[in-house]
Amino acid sequence: MKKLVLILCNLLLFSNLAHSQTGTVYDKVSMTSKILKGERNFAVYLPPDYETSKRSYPVLYLLHGAGDDQTGWVQFGEVLRITDTAIKKGKATSMIIIMPDANTGKRGYFNDLKGNWNYEDFFFEELMPYVEKKYRIKSEKRYRAVAGLSMGGGGSFMYALHRPELFSSACPLSAYVGPLTIEQLKARIPKYQKFTEKQLVSYFKKHNAIELIKSSSVEKLKSVRWYIDCGDDDFLYEGNSLAHIALTKKQIPHEYRVRDGAHNWTYWRASLPKVLHFVSQAFHQY
Repeated sequence: MKKLVLILCNLLLFSNLAHSQTGTVYDKVSMTSKILKGERNFAVYLPPDYETSKRSYPVLYLLHGAGDDQTGWVQFGEVLRITDTAIKKGKATSMIIIMPDANTGKRGYFNDLKGNWNYEDFFFEELMPYVEKKYRIKSEKRYRAVAGLSMGGGGSFMYALHRPELFSSACPLSAYVGPLTIEQLKARIPKYQKFTEKQLVSYFKKHNAIELIKSSSVEKLKSVRWYIDCGDDDFLYEGNSLAHIALTKKQIPHEYRVRDGAHNWTYWRASLPKVLHFVSQAFHQY
């Protein structure tokens, strides 16, 4: 009998150890948004020791691209496997990753021109306070980072440029940096929607990463650690290159990576470990 109890205890111990080495992903958590007038989904990655510890964790907001939703980084980006591996190898610190859905209702991470769909307001005024209260998240700038791919790379640029006081690091990957000219912005707007030239210019200046870099103070830009990554065969190479040049001209420290690759998940899966390491440097007080 004692031998049986010992065997069962050992099995339970090994089971717990195995479980503790794996993080957990929930890919359809929901919250109610008054700003967007409905339920909003998000995915969350919790690190391996989340359930067994009482500590609070830094947070990475990881944004998906156009056509995906909150499950994109889970299904195609393999966030669970890659983050678990990075933590296990000591390349990343334990962190919580929040992956919001910006594809339901209307696609995009920003407030629209008409003011009828204010997603950016939702992100900062509802989503961020909600998840940082629901989970054990350290709600300080030094423990908060943002990253994303393509459309989400643009969101990463814009969120950190609009609110640099909130993020220690920003990692745009293959980013859509916004329309490069007013003419490009006009071409994206349906002809039946009438806006004044003043409205268009104002929106352009607030939603083009290069324009924002040029107009932002050096102090604010330097308060964020920047990691820009775009493949040499990516169709969005121009905007990312121009953002790099704009930061360089203002002497803003940043990492700029151009690797062999295109605009696809093969590239972004290879980028994620580097992002996790980069944001962890700030979380660790480099």
